[in-house]
Amino acid sequence: MLKDSATDSLHGAPAGFEHDAFVHASDAVFVQRAAAFLTEGPAAGETIVAVLPPKRIAVLREALGAEQHAVRFIDMTVAGGNPARLIPFWRDVLEQHPGPVRGLSEAAYPGRSAAEYDEVLLHEALSDIAFATDRSFRLYCAYEASVGIDPTATHAGGTVLTVDGLAEKAFRTPLDDVPNRAERWEFGPDELGQVRQWLSGQAASHGVSRDRLDDLALALHEICTNSIRFGGGRGTLAVWIADGALICDITDHGRIDALLVGRVLPPLDGLGGRGVWLANQLCDLAQLRSGDDWTQVRLHTRLR
Repeated sequence: MLKDSATDSLHGAPAGFEHDAFVHASDAVFVQRAAAFLTEGPAAGETIVAVLPPKRIAVLREALGAEQHAVRFIDMTVAGGNPARLIPFWRDVLEQHPGPVRGLSEAAYPGRSAAEYDEVLLHEALSDIAFATDRSFRLYCAYEASVGIDPTATHAGGTVLTVDGLAEKAFRTPLDDVPNRAERWEFGPDELGQVRQWLSGQAASHGVSRDRLDDLALALHEICTNSIRFGGGRGTLAVWIADGALICDITDHGRIDALLVGRVLPPLDGLGGRGVWLANQLCDLAQLRSGDDWTQVRLHTRLR
């Protein structure tokens, strides 16, 4: 049974990063819980940001009336269509507003693919690591009951150690098997140009627009280059269509230790990390998993 993980920690002075959730089965319940949370912010001098799908923004604006002007509303389908962009988004908010920040989020909105829901859950677990030291940040996450996700494991009630373990387990578990129908290509330094040309033909044949193809080609080049530099000099690319998207799966024999790779902008003079960061910005979804002697990156580009 789905549970509401919201606790009394939402009220009173924050003792650390507060990451709570609630489950709702109707707009009325959503508005009741969300409005009660947001309207506490102005009196406390907090910056209030609500990152929600358009439907939720509309009903919440109507319910808040004049109080809506104290809230910065952001379209979740844009800011967090790829859930890996959400930690950088909230980091930017915290840097722009050094005082207390109160955030409302619905990342697991209805209509997402199974792969996107998987990435939302990984994002939620990683958020507790990314913001562990941000003592003035409160984040309240809404989950519609019909989505069928129990948010309690990655929100209030679990210790940081427990959430850290959940994130580690998810990050070290391979993604679903590549389907037999996928086309495969082994590559090394000498094949990068051929791989890009081959992918361009595959993408164009499935109706991927030129702009989207350019983005995918750049992301793929960055990830394949990482495989060559850090993954044993070679890699394997698999390509197939599923859920209305062109999917590129790249595997190699490297290992990534940093769980937040691609969610924290690496320094300009640093080695590694920029390829995953770029892939997260350029693709509709980028999934990354890594363990002993293996790394897997899966890029999703919607067919438009």
